[in-house]
Amino acid sequence: MNQFLSRRYFILITTMSILKFFLKSKKALASSEDSQEEWNLTQEEWKNKLTPESYYILREEGTERAFSSNLNNEKRKGIFYCAGCNLPLFNSDTKFDSGTGWPSFWDSIQGSVETKVDFKLIVPRTEYHCSRCGGHQGHVFNDGPLPTGKRYCNNGLALKFRAE
Repeated sequence: MNQFLSRRYFILITTMSILKFFLKSKKALASSEDSQEEWNLTQEEWKNKLTPESYYILREEGTERAFSSNLNNEKRKGIFYCAGCNLPLFNSDTKFDSGTGWPSFWDSIQGSVETKVDFKLIVPRTEYHCSRCGGHQGHVFNDGPLPTGKRYCNNGLALKFRAE
């Protein structure tokens, strides 16, 4: 029985490694290929522009602690912008309380985000970035409300909110 489980485990690990190699999409760069020149900043320029916490999330693809963002409880009408380049990402009409501890939206503003597959937790997840500056925002899941069924789970430090 142990030999059977060892073979199954070996096949599973080998298959996942191969899938990771082939499914690895083009990395969303800190400065996207079609970005405007003004957002093609060096690491040092980004460090000077952002707080250390926002830099960690936007440029190093970090994650803030759950329930640590004031934007999680933001309920006013307005627009959520990328904290790196001020591109409008989400309309407040698409925000909902997912109970996860991060600001969540069921849809993004058209053309505002780009996705890639993330294997950091071994299981593939869909990561999304600002389409202008490439700043990491969070992950999108298929467990959100209608009409899209999506949950854009965003780091609050990667966003700025402006009320209407």
